[in-house]
Order: sequence, then structure tokens, then C-alpha cells
Amino acid sequence: MPAFSDSREANLNRQLTSAKIVIAGGFGVGKTTAVEAISEIPAIRTESWMTAAAAQIDRLDPGIDKVTTTVAMDFGRVTIDDSLVLYLFGTPGQPRFWPMWDDLVRGAVGALVLVDTNNLENSFAAVNYFENDATVPWIVCVNPFHGIQTHELSAVREALTLPPHVPLIAADVRDPRNVARALLAVVNHATERATAHAATGVG
Repeated sequence: MPAFSDSREANLNRQLTSAKIVIAGGFGVGKTTAVEAISEIPAIRTESWMTAAAAQIDRLDPGIDKVTTTVAMDFGRVTIDDSLVLYLFGTPGQPRFWPMWDDLVRGAVGALVLVDTNNLENSFAAVNYFENDATVPWIVCVNPFHGIQTHELSAVREALTLPPHVPLIAADVRDPRNVARALLAVVNHATERATAHAATGVG
């Protein structure tokens, strides 16, 4: 079970020089796109072609125009400034790979959970995982496909039944600047959580 340890909280409170961030979400929400958009090194992708043989396992919504799926993880790195380097780990979205999430989340200071309002039901499992099965701080980010945000954030929060303490933002993850802002929101949320825990003993 991943843990937001006291040592990691202490590191956040002093000076965060490097950090592991997990980018999670359901199938086709833009995790690989986000990592590739901002990574300063060639992003490591572990994608496989979707085939007819896997159709009964990896079921696709007819509206999703996607022919590959991440089978392990995506990996990238970005230097935010002279004092902060982020290592990015994108989770696989297909349900049969969800058991890998515990390993990917271990050691992370925070998680960015991407959602697509056109297929919001695909995001429920990811939200449930971070709410109930992980202790890492997390925020939710609506990825407006085609640059169009179709729902108000308040409506998305209600539909996902997000707890009030979980930040909700919107960012087109094709834009590196938007991805950077989203990642910094994760770091800031993790830092605030660590500070609150240090002060009150409550996460």
C-alpha cells in the first residue's frame, strides 16, 4: 500500500528538488499525451496496438478514436526551475492493468487524475482508487478534448462526487504550459497537505 511518509512530508516542507508525479486516469483521457507534451527527454512509451483478438478484453467506446493502449507506463522528466525536477509516471488505463497502479504510485508525492467529460464514466475507477485505496495527495484535471470545455467544473465535481478538499482544474494537456500548471498544482497541493499534517497531525 503506497504511503505519504513522514520523511516525504519533511522533504516537501524543506526544499523540494525532485519529485515523482503520477498521471492517472481511465483509458484514452490523455495521459500519454500529457507526458509527451512536457517531457524534456524523449518520453518512454509502452504502448501496444489494439487488435481484434483483444476486443473482448479491452472494450472501446465506439466514439474513441484510439488504436493503441499503454501496457506498462509512460515515463518523462521535466525541469520546472532550478530547484524542482519532476519525474512523470503515466499509468495504464485498461482495467486489466490496474493492479500495477500500487507500484507506480509508491514513492510519489502526488497524482494528477485526468478525466474526459465526454466519457466521464471511464474516470470513476481512477477517482475511486485515489479516494479509497491510495494515500497520495491528488487533484483532478478535466482535459477538454478539441479545446472545448463542455461542462462547468462544478458539474464535474458533482458528477464525480469529489470531496471538497480535492482540487479540480481544467487543462488542455496538448499544451506544455497547461501541463506545467497542472503539475505545479499537484506539487502545491502536496505541499499544503504536508504542512497541514505537520501542524495538526491530520493528513
